[in-house]
Amino acid sequence: MRVARFMVQGVDVWLNNPRRPLEASGTSGMKASANGVVNLSVLDGWWDEGWVGDNGWAIGGRETNPDEGAQDYSDSQDLYRLLEQEVVPLYYGRNEDDVPEQWTAEMRRSIASTLWKFSTIRMLHEYVEKMYMPAAGVAVKKQASRRAATDPS
Repeated sequence: MRVARFMVQGVDVWLNNPRRPLEASGTSGMKASANGVVNLSVLDGWWDEGWVGDNGWAIGGRETNPDEGAQDYSDSQDLYRLLEQEVVPLYYGRNEDDVPEQWTAEMRRSIASTLWKFSTIRMLHEYVEKMYMPAAGVAVKKQASRRAATDPS
């Protein structure tokens, strides 16, 4: 947590471009987003669920080319296009008072669209509902089955 705090401070864009589908958990991008950092990432892992079209940028699409070289080239071209045509102009755009209104609006959308959706509370609920409760149900059934098999009556 301490290291992550220093990593996120002063960051404007969180660039994450692993090869699909090799994204790890994505917690660094989630943490950055919750702190107003705008994500620029491939649609894999958490960002595939978190990106809603106006809260950051998606590099490439959801499809993966089996030719890694071709995929890398395609993603790199899309990354350069996004940087040149969208990210950099938005970042440096200022109103008459020299305030980056559109960039700060993007930051707010990033926070608003991801903070509630990628929280510890959600994670715990999903683990309980999707993992722990079903596993407990299986364990109870196995115990009942063992008891029935060994019960002489």
